[in-house]
Amino acid sequence: MLRDWLELIRVPNVFTAMADVAMGFFFVMPAAAEFDGSDALTLGLLIAASSLLYSAGMALNDVCDYEEDCRERPERPLPSGRITRRAAAWLGVGLLIAGLLFAAIASVMVVSPAPALAAGCLACAVVLYDLLLKHSWFGPVALGACRALNVALGMSAFEASRDAAGLHVAGAVGLFVVGFSVMARGETRRGTRAAVLLGAVLMTAAVGSLAWLPEWRPILAQTTPWRWMVVFLALLVAWRCSRALVDPSPAAVQRAVGQSIRSLVVLDALIIFAVAGLAPSVAVLLLLVPNIVLGRWFYST
Repeated sequence: MLRDWLELIRVPNVFTAMADVAMGFFFVMPAAAEFDGSDALTLGLLIAASSLLYSAGMALNDVCDYEEDCRERPERPLPSGRITRRAAAWLGVGLLIAGLLFAAIASVMVVSPAPALAAGCLACAVVLYDLLLKHSWFGPVALGACRALNVALGMSAFEASRDAAGLHVAGAVGLFVVGFSVMARGETRRGTRAAVLLGAVLMTAAVGSLAWLPEWRPILAQTTPWRWMVVFLALLVAWRCSRALVDPSPAAVQRAVGQSIRSLVVLDALIIFAVAGLAPSVAVLLLLVPNIVLGRWFYST
């Protein structure tokens, strides 16, 4: 029974949402500040809020896609009858409320309405995507906006969240997600090379835009080594999409999308390494372990 619920919320991907929030938090954390117990508690609350809101979005996604899943994914929890549509809807609503509650507690911790407002915007974006926008041409953009708001949720703990560099980084993550969302539209039927190519170009552009990050904010990495790291990650993303470009079959597209989702954690860890050092970067990179292990038993797309 528990396995069915974990499958419903795409549990491997919850850890990628955690990485986004952690990256946002460390990106705007004042360089002179020491990461103390209060910071750890605030980050934990924001990670909990993000995880709950992400899980809510996945549950509501399957509620809204019930008829389509009955035709194309009959093995999934709702169409197979392992979970009722009503129960999934109640779970989604409950997770949304819980996520907003954790964000509200974080607002009390930092004495600012910013975390609660960011979580509220994220919850609204999740609901709009699932109910109205998913199957429109605006769907991938809306999903990218959800991820950008997730990064903004992490940034909301500090006043620096409203500077240009923070907006740039959140936008880059959002664009990266738009890219693999465009590709994911062909995961249940043979896709088109144009969609795969567009997705790869958008993801590469998102990573490449960060090459100028040292000019936006002083960071630990020197400009030249940082740009080589950005080039390496961009090439890695492009290489992982190449097989789906040659053969845009559902299996190849699903594999490329899954790898791209994991690359998001690597991108988050790389940014954290640049602005906050090795220890928090490694901690975020370790989120790949449960993502990969659980990915052996649960689908991610």
